Amino acid sequence: MRPGDRIFQFLTTGAGVFVVSLIGLIGLFLLVQAIPALQADNVNFLTSQVWQTEPNDMKFGIMGLLLVTVYSALLALIIAMPISLGIALFLTQYAPKRLAKPFAYVIDLLAAVPSIIYGLWGLMVFAPTIEPFSQWVNDTFSWVPIFAAGNVSPDMRGTIFTAGIVLAVMILPIITSLSREVFERTPTPHIEGALALGATRWEVIRTTVLPFGKAGYIGASMLGLGRALGETIALAIILTGAVGREFTWSLFDGGATFASKIAADYAELNNEISAGAYIAAGLVLFLLTFIVNFAARSIIAKKGD
Repeated sequence: MRPGDRIFQFLTTGAGVFVVSLIGLIGLFLLVQAIPALQADNVNFLTSQVWQTEPNDMKFGIMGLLLVTVYSALLALIIAMPISLGIALFLTQYAPKRLAKPFAYVIDLLAAVPSIIYGLWGLMVFAPTIEPFSQWVNDTFSWVPIFAAGNVSPDMRGTIFTAGIVLAVMILPIITSLSREVFERTPTPHIEGALALGATRWEVIRTTVLPFGKAGYIGASMLGLGRALGETIALAIILTGAVGREFTWSLFDGGATFASKIAADYAELNNEISAGAYIAAGLVLFLLTFIVNFAARSIIAKKGD
């Protein structure tokens, strides 16, 4: 092996080991910092919805934060996935090139909008606009638990329902961009073969494009889910004012996600024990996003095999 190859191999191996080690050290740091607070916790950390971080009376649990985080992220994913799929298929299979490229640029620009802008827009513009629809959904489908009255006042706009829709707009460009790249790489002979057999455009998509890009689309959606789980500023702005009682399994609940809770209470982290409670919550979020992204990579790798 040439010296240059050895050096390159050493550098690339070292870079890979460094990244993996860094992730492990971050997790270890969070665990070490969280242990004193967990030892002082007077309630069950995994099942309690109480959040009280007074050093002399520590009572904190992550169940409420976990449910709000998962609810808002899943709602965003349910909304964003079909829309992203439709946009990606339109840009790759139907739109003429002179329209597809500019339209794709516009969609990609959504990812460049700062989170704080999404948060302000969601709370001050979108929430008042969608409030009549939210009230209609709440009144019409209140017999369904997830659409029942939440734990905050009915006129509160900063609910999981609003936050989830804003999150959907935020993750839309991620899923769309990655799905578009996958669909564009559908082998041309497969498409031409289906057309030669008399397939319509939709039949070509159903029999060649979607089977080829299915794993990539799912992987892109999982990455979008990871992005939604970790969103901070936008949700801190939307959900901060809507803090109610314990979580009631409704989309019209208020509350806080892991990230928004840490951001909103950052000024209170002036004590090691109190800070340890938030670090413990951060550790759970770290593990949750790691699992989601690992699942996405596994899906993509399986498709490659």
